[in-house]
Amino acid sequence: MAGRGKLIAVIGDEDTCTGFLLGGVGELNKNRKPNFLVVEKDTSITEIEETFKSFLARDDIGIILINQFIAEMIRHAIDAHMQSIPAVLEIPSKEHPYDASKDSILRRAKGMFSADDFR
Repeated sequence: MAGRGKLIAVIGDEDTCTGFLLGGVGELNKNRKPNFLVVEKDTSITEIEETFKSFLARDDIGIILINQFIAEMIRHAIDAHMQSIPAVLEIPSKEHPYDASKDSILRRAKGMFSADDFR
């Protein structure tokens, strides 16, 4: 990966993944593994968690975008991730609006600053 950037991975519903794929995010690594997972009604939580952990282990991924309602299904795995790279960003979906109170990254960031920092 020397001299190359890192990929964005997506775990989301069909609309979210389609939008990012149309934007050029889709890639296959040398083992022919995609950098996205389309979560459907019959997708198991185990599959979602295994895909998330496989994205964390890949050295070619710098950011993981995940729909917030899907992140809630594997919250324990997301909260256990403490490294800054890959960054895990929770995003809204068409059917589920963003709720800042559920975002683990935002909760961690709030704990790093005091009221005096914003004066």
